[in-house]
Amino acid sequence: MTNIELQNITSKLISLNSENEWLEFKHNNYSSEEIGKRISALANGACLKNQRFGYLIFGVEDTKHTIIGTTFKPNTEKVGGEDLEHWLIKMLNPKIDFRIYEYTIDEKPLVLFEIPAALDNPVRFRHKAYIRIGSYTKELTEYPEKERQIWNRTSENVFETEIAKSSLSSDEVVKMLDIQKYFDLINIPYPSTRDGILDRFIRENFVIKEQNNYSITNLGAILFAKNLHDFERLNRKAIRIVTYNGKNRVNILKDHIESKGYATGFEDAIEFISSQLPTNEEIGKALRKTISMFPELAIRELVANAIIHQDFTETGTGVLVEIFQDRVEITNPGKPLITTMRFIDEYKSRNEKLADCMRRLGICEELGSGIDKVIIETETFQLPAPEFLEMERHTKATLFSYVEFKDMSKNDKIRCCYQHCCLKYVSNEKMTNKSLRERFKIDPRNSAMVSRIIEQAISNGLIKSDDDENTSKKYAKYIPVWA
Repeated sequence: MTNIELQNITSKLISLNSENEWLEFKHNNYSSEEIGKRISALANGACLKNQRFGYLIFGVEDTKHTIIGTTFKPNTEKVGGEDLEHWLIKMLNPKIDFRIYEYTIDEKPLVLFEIPAALDNPVRFRHKAYIRIGSYTKELTEYPEKERQIWNRTSENVFETEIAKSSLSSDEVVKMLDIQKYFDLINIPYPSTRDGILDRFIRENFVIKEQNNYSITNLGAILFAKNLHDFERLNRKAIRIVTYNGKNRVNILKDHIESKGYATGFEDAIEFISSQLPTNEEIGKALRKTISMFPELAIRELVANAIIHQDFTETGTGVLVEIFQDRVEITNPGKPLITTMRFIDEYKSRNEKLADCMRRLGICEELGSGIDKVIIETETFQLPAPEFLEMERHTKATLFSYVEFKDMSKNDKIRCCYQHCCLKYVSNEKMTNKSLRERFKIDPRNSAMVSRIIEQAISNGLIKSDDDENTSKKYAKYIPVWA
């Protein structure tokens, strides 16, 4: 926030009759432990009272709300040699994106903690959740009815509908969002008036009308921002693309941030990724041509998938595309909502409004069919099967460059077998020894080699025979174990 914005919000807060569940004033009396408890309490109180933020302000007298100034300087405070802000983030669960501002009013120094309301569950400090009761900070477990209300409210919160920027004029909305891009993608005529444009964006929930001003929602900003840095809480959600020299992260060649919104900048991001992918030179009868080692359609679908399924409550991180000599890793914040083994046939998004918009805008596929296309493309390019991993706080998809069958690891071959079996099943077909041989481009004389891979996939509990009574491996058909 600018100094003027800080002064305005301070004026509004001190004009309130008293402190409450989401607002507390202090002078200089503080400790790192007490601040942590209050962040928890104010985040939970803001959720309980349907406020976007809770506020802790140092330098204001707590009864008459007089501005008296403070000697507290959080940016220089240490806890055991660690910066106060970093220590507080580490002790909070979830790690909410609170902001600390140091500013002055009438030459009197003030400190404001802007604390986002609890979103997915009550905010805890050192594994305990707190709430403000009157002027006291209490453990939330002492008030089970309030805890129940917070859980009910957090289950109703949706990232897309929250406000990214408020108190804007119509000119400011048009300046910050790429209006033209929306109408180009949706393929409808551009309205002749400013009101017509804004009415359409209001119907899409990209913008909210508030008396004489407008607010841009997270959905509108994350899709159509001309520059995500204009939205303080969303700038870390920009797509980051890192190209490395070699097979590890030692030498970075390029580190690119696509700062536009996802709809506004998606094609630019894909174009940049494509320009960074390793290539091979193919020599035809008359011409040489350069071909990518990775199918662009698979890259496109995986990037769109990472955007849609990311957990926006994971702060300080966004979609990351890392390009190595032998692979491409695409990582998004948050654990998947379904097991990685079911990515091919199941679909569940934690950001339904975002997913719906991106489908209508033609950026991603309907109902998870994008992963089917990824598998089809990797089989067409004769690549090892992509790998989907659930990390501690992230989900990672990896595309591998071409390797000959003899150089594939045992796990690579089993993963190929499983994904090929799933792809056949969702296409209303069954995997056979022949279809898997064709996937690997193996001579029919080596069918025994493929049979061993199938047996290993069965032993690993990934696939099963479609007919237990059939003892002929030559004519056997296979389906995923979950089918």
